[in-house]
Amino acid sequence: MNNQNTMLRTGLAIFSAITSFLFVYYAVTVLVGGETSSWLKAFAYVAGGYGLANIYILSWAWRNQADWPMWAYKFFAFSFFGLFIADTLSQGIKGPMEVVGILGLACVLWINWLAIKRLCQSGKD
Repeated sequence: MNNQNTMLRTGLAIFSAITSFLFVYYAVTVLVGGETSSWLKAFAYVAGGYGLANIYILSWAWRNQADWPMWAYKFFAFSFFGLFIADTLSQGIKGPMEVVGILGLACVLWINWLAIKRLCQSGKD
């Protein structure tokens, strides 16, 4: 049973790290790219900031079993999700793809939170 928990914890941490690097990659691509709106640049900064913060929090939760990484992650995740919803609503929901995007991001953020939660609780098992 302990081996399954270790595999799940490691898998969630790898997924979280990959998604964080994808957010940072998206931000760098938008900021280095050509002409973009100021709103898209601001969103890219937030996406990149979330990705970097998640990597930092994930690495801290991996090394120490403190409780603060879960609270810090919730702060960054809710801020990022709120901005994503504000961006989506400002452009108007034109079809089901916007709803799929919101639900997909919510799923990724929840899995990342679960990874950090599992890592924080690993020493308490």
